Amino acid sequence: MELPQVKIESYSLELRDQDGFVGDQASQTAFRALLEKWRKRLRVRHGKDPLGKVPSGEIAKKELDEAIHPRRDKDEASDLVHAAIEEFALELAQVIRRYLRQKSWRKVQRIVLGGGFPGSGVGEQALLQAGTLLHCEGSPVQLARLSHEVDDGGLIGWVHLAPPLLIEDYEAILAVDIGGTNVRCGIVQMRRPKAVDFSQARVVRRHKWRHADDRPPRQLLVQGMADMLHELMAHARRKKMVLAPFVGVACPGLIREDGSIARGAQNMPGDWAGENFHLPSELARLLPTIDERHVLVLMHNDAVVQGLSELPFMQDVKHWAVLTIGTGLGNASYTNRGPPVQS
Repeated sequence: MELPQVKIESYSLELRDQDGFVGDQASQTAFRALLEKWRKRLRVRHGKDPLGKVPSGEIAKKELDEAIHPRRDKDEASDLVHAAIEEFALELAQVIRRYLRQKSWRKVQRIVLGGGFPGSGVGEQALLQAGTLLHCEGSPVQLARLSHEVDDGGLIGWVHLAPPLLIEDYEAILAVDIGGTNVRCGIVQMRRPKAVDFSQARVVRRHKWRHADDRPPRQLLVQGMADMLHELMAHARRKKMVLAPFVGVACPGLIREDGSIARGAQNMPGDWAGENFHLPSELARLLPTIDERHVLVLMHNDAVVQGLSELPFMQDVKHWAVLTIGTGLGNASYTNRGPPVQS
């Protein structure tokens, strides 16, 4: 929870109200539920649905993004999606207000919004509207987007969490980001000569598996991650990249100090919080040595890791946070250990 440059104040907060977990009201799943609600209203009133018969949870993001731009033959679809966006923006603004009332969030000056949803046109519209609502209320908090590809945040953040003595003589590390829908594995090139703060860390190769379509049992999902890491190791050898004997794993939920999951992995297939399951050990057992050394596998919360990918760009504020909008809603808050850098 404490790193040389930043203190992680909190993560994986589970706020509740009369409707259940507050975060569930501002996830990508929640947006799809709102969209379905508006479609049902339209079908009841007019007997037709401009988005067709595909369930809201299965409509491609690209199709929804196209629908928000009105065309003569698509006006009804545009109105429908915009109605869902506006209602979701209200919910998101309310969720942000709730987090800002928590002790670990009260001083937050900027919130970075990550996860898969903000990377779509629909998600961007919703975030802009939520930001406008908060601004009109006089809230001083700023909303910001990730500085890099949405799929890369949960991988790049590991450059700040990996043990410095283990990685200092190497060019790149391996990282894994597990979500309720997708798992991503990548090679993260750590630094370039003019960016010792990791501000130019980047993913140079990535694999993405939409495991929600395949619904594999837990052990097959772990094996699938190992297979992707094997391929990435082979790619690094072909490119003569010097990999550190390290893999960082970002995973939903509250992570104990020993690397096991205490709670919050309910969107994952199988029992990930079981007493007899330790993901870092399971994955390490399936990996070969790197540089003739056994691979160290560490795990932390996915929102924490994604937020840390923004650390070099948060030096002008003291207190900041991240919300990751995906299958669920991840959260983490931070305090920089040094004074803000004046721009």
